[in-house]
Amino acid sequence: METAAFNVLFMTQVDVRPQAGDTVRGVDAPGDTNGVRTKGLGGNSVGLLGSAVIGISTVAPVYCLTSTLGSTAGEVGLQMPAIFLAGFLPMLLVAFAYRELNKVMPDCGTSFTWTVKAFGPKIGWMCGWGLVIATIIVLSNLAGVATSYFWLLAGEISGSESVAALDDNKAVHILTCLTLIAVATAISYRGMTATKGIQYTLVGLQLVVLGIFVAMALSKAGSFETSVDFSWSWMNPFAVQSFAAFTAGLSLSIFMYWGWDACMATNEETTGSAKTPGRAALIAMVVLVGSYLATGVAAQMAVGSGEKGLGLANPETSDNVFAALAGPVMGPTLGILLFVAVLASAAASLQTTFIPVARTVLAMSTYEALPKSFTKVHPVFKTPGKATIVAGVATGVFYTVMTLVSEHVLVDTIYALGLMICFYYALTAFACVWYFRGELFRSIRSFAFKGLLPALGGTMLTAVFGKTLYDMWDPAYGSGSAVFGVGSVFVIGVGLLLLGVVIMLIMQRRSPAFFRGEILTKETPSLVVAD
Repeated sequence: METAAFNVLFMTQVDVRPQAGDTVRGVDAPGDTNGVRTKGLGGNSVGLLGSAVIGISTVAPVYCLTSTLGSTAGEVGLQMPAIFLAGFLPMLLVAFAYRELNKVMPDCGTSFTWTVKAFGPKIGWMCGWGLVIATIIVLSNLAGVATSYFWLLAGEISGSESVAALDDNKAVHILTCLTLIAVATAISYRGMTATKGIQYTLVGLQLVVLGIFVAMALSKAGSFETSVDFSWSWMNPFAVQSFAAFTAGLSLSIFMYWGWDACMATNEETTGSAKTPGRAALIAMVVLVGSYLATGVAAQMAVGSGEKGLGLANPETSDNVFAALAGPVMGPTLGILLFVAVLASAAASLQTTFIPVARTVLAMSTYEALPKSFTKVHPVFKTPGKATIVAGVATGVFYTVMTLVSEHVLVDTIYALGLMICFYYALTAFACVWYFRGELFRSIRSFAFKGLLPALGGTMLTAVFGKTLYDMWDPAYGSGSAVFGVGSVFVIGVGLLLLGVVIMLIMQRRSPAFFRGEILTKETPSLVVAD
């Protein structure tokens, strides 16, 4: 049954293999082109497994679990596994949209390129901006987490509290963080082959250690005062105590899956660019949802989801669950492996998260939506060299400034991330429906995978976007700080989107051809290759 579903889900329509500099022909009438251009990236650099590993790495499952298990348990209690499944659903539905659009336009600009083709240059530009700014925020946060765990691990290994305390020294913390960003930038700069090799090791380490933690947590279920017996009711999302708690938990869950679309950003460098990225995305998401469910269930059985003792929702430990559970669950020796896994998770994601932002910037500049200087591709490594370096510099500057200005501002910026994620994912889902609107009723498959399912995914994310926007207005959301009585998370989130509007207007004056629709044309395919 699973094999059949896999084959139906990723049945291909067309494989496009253009030469560098050519435009990519889509499924339009003979003589027409989609106007999609290749960028000179290194083709056939990544296979199915490598692409899936990049997707898993970008999500950073161990980092996501240690930072959100406690928060999610605090919102929904024992229904945490159900929320993990609920968050997986809109991601899966949006993945259908990515897959269908990638088949006809395997372009590294992904959401930017596709929304331009569906809705025009301005909406497409803002969609690209949402992806770029969300990625910069995540990169800075990942670098900060990797830095903290670096010194925490150093303290555990050396047995010195003074070494671990170096992370509290702001100068040392920032310097270490900038060093990690520089190393990750350099690895990404050297190309997909270098990235892939390192990721196999780091992702493999994460999953192995996570498996050990799950096994040991299950073996110790009932050993702690807060342990609880397993119940199938944990899988029921309707048992959540309130709608507000459900949406809060869902927002956290959606964040935990963000990043799988890095598989799509490598489509021009992947073997079988029309079908391999979609298959890799499914593999990545199946691994993620399986890991999240197994860890959530095992952790709840071992220590429960309450606020006392080792309970996952204990406010003193909920922001870093694995640091609190490493010793009690895995023992002093194996517990160190959990610290290593979190560091590996953050470091691996820090490296691969450069992939989508650099390639989105490359695509935007190729289509003249950003300065042309970003179109430079390294002649040997075949990577968007300047875009990668600028992304690294922007991440370092952003994190340094936010850290020096206020820790509260840094926390609130991270909280605003969910707004960006829902924004560009939902736009991409709706772009799929609109782009293929002329063929939705030609077959049941087209209606389902190009229309109904992406529309449902986009609608769900739009609802989360609206609810998050409403909640952000309250100063209590995030760090609790406010600007003229308005929550600072709202100010930051909306402010970053408005900053995108300002930059777009500047680019409109510098590059009028793109914004007139002369570079990428808004259209609907008129000739459909048989499903």
